Amino acid sequence: MHSSLIGKVEKANRYAREQDRVEFDRLSVTFRGDNDTHHVSLDAGVWHCTCHYFESWQSCVHQLTLQKILGQMLREEAQLSIFSAPVAEALPG
Repeated sequence: MHSSLIGKVEKANRYAREQDRVEFDRLSVTFRGDNDTHHVSLDAGVWHCTCHYFESWQSCVHQLTLQKILGQMLREEAQLSIFSAPVAEALPG
């Protein structure tokens, strides 16, 4: 391998370990769930999924899975969902 290519591969390996360098702005994936195939997208921090659960709750397991996979590579607003929201404490009776 040419010496300049070796340096590029080493740099790419370092970048891959430093995931805070990458931030997803837009993403579109096909997600093969247990019961159906869904299309999940992210655009400017806003999620969308074609599953029925997302239609009602604006969040779903497919989105949560991608949030877990992509982690800190998502914008802060794209890391939030109903699954990550803090549970409200019960009010005194």
